[in-house]
Order: sequence, then structure tokens, then C-alpha cells
Amino acid sequence: MVTAIVLINAQHEKINDVAQALAEMSEFTEVYSVGGSYDLVGIMRVANNEDIATLVTEKMNQVRGIDHTETMIAFKTYSQHDLEGLFSIGME
Repeated sequence: MVTAIVLINAQHEKINDVAQALAEMSEFTEVYSVGGSYDLVGIMRVANNEDIATLVTEKMNQVRGIDHTETMIAFKTYSQHDLEGLFSIGME
């Protein structure tokens, strides 16, 4: 499983619509509205890097209102929770 963090700037009047559209995509486990340099932060969990490429370049391009994204791939998770076990169910 690959985890990626997507930082998103959206048109201000479309922030809620963009967040909802992303949250409805199965690849996103969470979408947060945030303060600071970005409007939204999405947590994506997929089987492989190719799935990230498809999501960012194809599926997210269809969401109206996204101005800019920055995608960061997580190398290692530091957590008290077993996220790998939780999110890898059915991803064989």
C-alpha cells in the first residue's frame, strides 16, 4: 500500500464542492479543510504508484474548482495505530 498526502488549492467558492468530490473517491480516506497556504489536505491510500498517477492526472483533473495540487508520497508511517493492517484489507 502507498500513502500520499495531497495539498490542494481550490477556488474559494468551490472549496466545499471540491472537498466533497474528493471524499467520494475511494482512494481518499480523509479530506480536511485547513488554514494556511492550502485550502484542503487529502490522504490517499492506494495499491501502487501507478494508482497515484491515475488519480492525480485523470480523476482529480475532472474535479472543477481545483487550482493547484502538490502530492507527497509517504515513505514510512510513524503511528501508534496499525494503519497498514487497517487499510490493506482487500488490497491483494
